[in-house]
Amino acid sequence: MIHALNMVWNPSEGFDLGFFLLRFYSLSWVLAFGLGWYIMKPIFNRENESIEALDKLFIYTLVATMLGARLGHVIFYQPELFSEDPWSVLLPISTKPSIHFTGFAGLASHGAAIAIIATMFYIQKRVIKRSFLWILDRIVIPVSLGAIFIRLGNFFNSEIVGTKTDSAFGIQFLRDKYSPTEAMQITQIGDKNEAYNTIASNPQFSDFLAAVTPKHPAQLYEAISYVFVFAILMFLYWKTEARNKAGYLFGLFLILLWSIRFVVEFVKESQGGFEEYPIFNSLSTGQWLSIPFIIIGFYFVFKAKEAHKA
Repeated sequence: MIHALNMVWNPSEGFDLGFFLLRFYSLSWVLAFGLGWYIMKPIFNRENESIEALDKLFIYTLVATMLGARLGHVIFYQPELFSEDPWSVLLPISTKPSIHFTGFAGLASHGAAIAIIATMFYIQKRVIKRSFLWILDRIVIPVSLGAIFIRLGNFFNSEIVGTKTDSAFGIQFLRDKYSPTEAMQITQIGDKNEAYNTIASNPQFSDFLAAVTPKHPAQLYEAISYVFVFAILMFLYWKTEARNKAGYLFGLFLILLWSIRFVVEFVKESQGGFEEYPIFNSLSTGQWLSIPFIIIGFYFVFKAKEAHKA
């Protein structure tokens, strides 16, 4: 039986501007990088770095994030795409069963993290003449903010949902249960959004709505937790001497963010990947990938503390 507090989640895809649909997921990326720039501006002013350098930093970070996230997803979760549908790896299309537009679907935060860290080597050599750790200690502040909006975008997309739950806070992800084709077949309505709305509101289709099992809103769990990560990093940078401990903020970011990811994975549906092999099935792919980041984080935190004491 569905608990009375369970919410049916069937949001629109975005803002229809008539000539263009501004999708909520795309908007989440715009907000992530736009607000990230404004978060970094006073930091750069305080550190006597130019806004021109900040602009270059964010352009490179944006490209690295998109490419790293996409490649990370394919490498860790869908390696078969390299042979079965290579055009879809870096382009917003799929050729299976026929060529069609998909958007940049399938992004992995672990891949994005690796790409961002690697790109900072280039930034440190060519753009900002500071130490590698100086850059990482500061870039993780807007990155933690961006993580909030990306998970909110996932929530609006009804993707990366949680496991089934009897909790009163479970959510019925209508668009996760039924594909657009299934929704249109059920209702015999040719428009997918209208079909979804009909299932959600028309008593004639109440049995189909009742079949949508409430699940943990894992995306919201992560987004809310990342708010605290962002707040902690901001406080430590602006109100303490933590910014002067090379690698400390970067290490703390790795520990906090990937520990949250590790824990939330326990109530998240499987995303596939190498967890499907018996030797790795004790944890999810996301958890296995989070462990190295957490270990590296502890290394930098303890190294920064020891250097500061010396």
